[in-house]
Amino acid sequence: MSHTVGIRQNQKLRTRQALLDAALGLLEHQSLSSLGLREVTRAVGVTPTAFYRHFESVPALGVALVEQTLGSLHGMIGAILAETGDSEVRLDRSVDLITRHVREQPAHFRFIAREQHGGVGPVREAIAAQLHLFAEEVAAALAAEPESQGWTEEDLLMLGGLYVDHMVITTSALLDAGPAGDEQVARVARRRLRLIALGALHWLDEPAQGA
Repeated sequence: MSHTVGIRQNQKLRTRQALLDAALGLLEHQSLSSLGLREVTRAVGVTPTAFYRHFESVPALGVALVEQTLGSLHGMIGAILAETGDSEVRLDRSVDLITRHVREQPAHFRFIAREQHGGVGPVREAIAAQLHLFAEEVAAALAAEPESQGWTEEDLLMLGGLYVDHMVITTSALLDAGPAGDEQVARVARRRLRLIALGALHWLDEPAQGA
């Protein structure tokens, strides 16, 4: 009996992933707001009823795509942030990580770039939540740095958000430039991130920072 249950569970997981993959392929040419449930099920060769065994709606499928794309990055970025030593090395590794993932999963990141400000509320919110979580994780890592002594939690979160915002900009630039532009995009990204880091070193020197 357990063997049969295992087979069914594996089949369910395969069908769920097939629906995600089919939707992602269709989303190369349209936005999520225009994607029809029947388009997705037709591409997979299952009935609409089968779709509802995995997702309650197309927006719910979109949220799952967000989690699949961004959720997997938390552990890897967390490992980079946890490293001690030269902060510039960590910045370089972060840029390399983003570049590699964009090249390995371009359709996923095009979906994120398009839907971050798109017309499907739950998906926008899911992307915003993931990016905010990244900012919190970066802020927590920064708080452990000697250079952050005297910083408020609010300011650390603001700085974490700046780093995350620039990584999002880098992702879009990589998608626009194509593989041939990776080196130039990565070079600009590193310079911008170092500029933020340099400014952060002098943040507490600003007499009107609360203005």
